[in-house]
Amino acid sequence: MAEQSFQLYDTTLRDGAQQEGMVLTVEDKLAVARELDTLGVGFIEGGWPGAVPRDTEFFRRARTELDLKHAVLAAFGATRRPGVPAPVDPQVRALLAAETPVITLVAKSHTGHVRDALRTTLAENLSMIGGTVRHLVHAGRRVFVDAEHYFDGYQLNREYALAVVRTAAEAGAETVVLCDTNGGSLPDEVAAVVAETRALTGVQLGIHCHNDTGCAVANTMAAIDAGAVQAQGTAHGYGERCGNADLFTVIANLVLKRGREVVPLERLAGLAATGRAIAELTELPSSAAAPYIGESAFTHKAGLHASALRVDPDLYQHTRPELVGNAMRTLVSDMGGRSSIELKARELGYDVEAGSDEVARAATRVKELESNGYSFESADASFELLLREELTGAPRTRPFEVESWSVSVFGGSGAGGPHDEAVRTEATVRLSVLGRSITATGHGNGPVNALDTALHAALDPCFPALARLQLVDYRVRVLSGETGSSAAARVLISYQDGNRRWGTVGVDANTTAASWHALLDAVHYVLLDDPARPALAVGATEPLEPFRP
Repeated sequence: MAEQSFQLYDTTLRDGAQQEGMVLTVEDKLAVARELDTLGVGFIEGGWPGAVPRDTEFFRRARTELDLKHAVLAAFGATRRPGVPAPVDPQVRALLAAETPVITLVAKSHTGHVRDALRTTLAENLSMIGGTVRHLVHAGRRVFVDAEHYFDGYQLNREYALAVVRTAAEAGAETVVLCDTNGGSLPDEVAAVVAETRALTGVQLGIHCHNDTGCAVANTMAAIDAGAVQAQGTAHGYGERCGNADLFTVIANLVLKRGREVVPLERLAGLAATGRAIAELTELPSSAAAPYIGESAFTHKAGLHASALRVDPDLYQHTRPELVGNAMRTLVSDMGGRSSIELKARELGYDVEAGSDEVARAATRVKELESNGYSFESADASFELLLREELTGAPRTRPFEVESWSVSVFGGSGAGGPHDEAVRTEATVRLSVLGRSITATGHGNGPVNALDTALHAALDPCFPALARLQLVDYRVRVLSGETGSSAAARVLISYQDGNRRWGTVGVDANTTAASWHALLDAVHYVLLDDPARPALAVGATEPLEPFRP
C-alpha cells in the first residue's frame, strides 16, 4: 500500500516541458501522463490552461482520453491580477474551465518580485493570494500554492515570506510548496528554512527545487527530512536551465533509503521502464549515468570491482538493481582482468569456471586487441564472438565466406550547390554460401549504408533471421597516429534485432574496412545460434542444405 500521507507531485508536462529542445504534442503529453500514472505518482501537473493553447487542448482531451488509476490531474496557473477580482479574472476562469480536481497556483513570496515583477504592493499581493485561493476552494477545487522564490525571499524578508504561507493556508490551500526557483540553495539551508517555516506556521508544506547547484535531489530529501509532505519534480530532472529535481531519483531514495513506501515495491520495479518510455516520448535521451535507472547505474568496469562483485554483488552496489527494474552489467576493457571476463561471460549465459585457462586466454586477447584500438564496452556482440573462440579453443565456424567486396562513389563535384550532381554510393559483395557464389549490389547514402544493403541483399534469402537486423547507430573515432590522415579508425555500430539491441566494433587503417569488419560481426552474431539456415540462395534453383556448424 502506497504511503497515503505523502504527496508525489510530477510537473514534467509543465515545468519539465521548459527544457531546451523539448516540444511535446498533445498526444505526447497524454502518453507521458499515462506512464506516470502507471508508476504511481500522486499528482500530474498537466500545464497552464488559458496561457498555453496546447495545454488548454490537453485538458480538454484529458477529460475523455485519460483514465488515470492512481494520479490526480492538476492545472497550473497564477493568482488573480492586481486590481481584478478573482471571479472575473480570465486566467482564474481558465483554471476552473480545465475541470481538474486540483489547481496549483504560483504566488510571489519575494518582496522584490512583488514590487518589480508584479508591480504591486505587498498588501495587494497577499490579497491576490487569499482571494484566488478562496474562490477556487469555494468552487470545489483542492488548491496547492507554489510560493515562488521562497528561499531567497525568506532570507530577504522572513516575515513577509511567512505571511504568504499563512495567507494561502488560511484561505484554504491544502499544501504550500516552498520553491527554490533560482536553484541556488544548499541542503543545510533548505532544511533549516523548511523546519523554521513549519514550526512558525504549522502549515502543511511541500518542496520544489531546481538544480542550478546540482543539489535539487539533495535539497528535496533535506526538505522531506525537515517535514515537507509533498515533493515536486520531473522525469529525468527535465526543466529549464539545469533542470528540476529528478522525481525518479527522489522516489527510489524515499522507498529504498528511507523505507517510505510512497509507491508500492511492485511499481518501483517499473521505474527504469517508465524512464525509458518517457525518454522515447520526449525524444530526449536520459543520462546513462542517471541514478538507479541509467544504463550505467549498475555497470562495472574496473578489475578491482569485478573481482569483488564475483564474490558478492553488494560489495560495489548500494542496492539491488532489479528493485528499480535495472540490471547489473560488466564492461570488458583493458582496465579489467579475468574477473571482468568471467562476470561478463556469465552475464551472457556462459558457464565458466573462475580462473580457467579459457577465461585467461580471453582476457589476454581483449587486452591485446584494445591496445591496438579495439573497444568492447559498447560491442557486446563482437566480444561474444571472441569469447566463443576462446572457450572452444578454435576459430569460429562461419556460415559463409567473403570472396570480395568493393565500394564505389559516383557523381558530385564536391562543391555543393543546387546544380551539383547528387553523389551515389554503390557497394558490391561476393560471398560463398555452402560453396555457391552469391553476388549482390547495394546502394546507399554512404559506404556503410551501401555495404549494409548489399549484405542484406546477398544473405537475407539464405538466412531469414537476418531480415530483422537493423543498423540504428554508427560512430567512428580516429585513433591517434603520426598524422591525422594516416591514423587508424575505430568504428562502433549499434543494431536492433527484434527486441534486442547490441553493438559491434571494427578497427582498420581504412574507415570503410573498419566498418566492413563491424558489419560482418553483426551478421555472424545473429547467425551464431540459428539452427535452421540457409534457406534459398540468390539465383539457386533448389533449396540449399541446412547449415550445420
